Amino acid sequence: MSTKEKLDTSRIPQHVAVIMDGNGRWAALRGKDRLEGHSQGAKSARAVVEAAAEIGVKYITLYAFSMENWNRPQTEVAGLMSLLIHSIASQLGDLIKNNIRLKIIGDTSLLPADVYTQVNDAVVKSQQNTGLTVVIALSYGSRYEILNATKQLLHKYQEQPFDIDSITEQDFSNYLYTKDIPDPELLVRTSGELRISNFLLWQISYSELYFTDVLWPDFSKEDFFEAVYQYQQRERRFGKTSQQIATLK
Repeated sequence: MSTKEKLDTSRIPQHVAVIMDGNGRWAALRGKDRLEGHSQGAKSARAVVEAAAEIGVKYITLYAFSMENWNRPQTEVAGLMSLLIHSIASQLGDLIKNNIRLKIIGDTSLLPADVYTQVNDAVVKSQQNTGLTVVIALSYGSRYEILNATKQLLHKYQEQPFDIDSITEQDFSNYLYTKDIPDPELLVRTSGELRISNFLLWQISYSELYFTDVLWPDFSKEDFFEAVYQYQQRERRFGKTSQQIATLK
């Protein structure tokens, strides 16, 4: 029996977030240029999106480019941007055909004009789709997102009296990039690294974390199904006891 066949279809996570790590190491192990690793990683991203759609995941967020990644060598950054444009352009038809919606989170003002135009065009053309939503975290940093949300909340109330204690978590969440997206139930990180790397810090407060040694370019559909399977073996208590959870079932 394959891992996919072992999945409990009633317990598929609604939202899976993925830190796609290991492209550079994959390339170095093979004596290839880092961009070759990123190119192979793009193929893995496509396979994982297909896997998520197959089992009924509603949202998948892929950490494609962090705010810190702008500090990488300019040749690598330019190569990544070129790869991004090519990937979106070549896959847009399939996204539309398969009823997949594309959404971008991050500080898109930092993107080169041609990249922003291409990305925004794909977002607009797919916005009416009702199947899987693929969220690309691009020029994204969670601390920046939280700080920006705080500033927006303060701007909202700076000219009118308000009760500080009346502000709720939902009020704050409404200013995050993910305001229309449920929090991830599962966070996957590849390549054996055991850290979060400034990714969705607010949103993953109760996510199950799954780490694998598999480098991202080698991460397959079967690896994705295994991550979901392992998620299904865990008891999600949200601060309650096992007895309380059993009573609610």
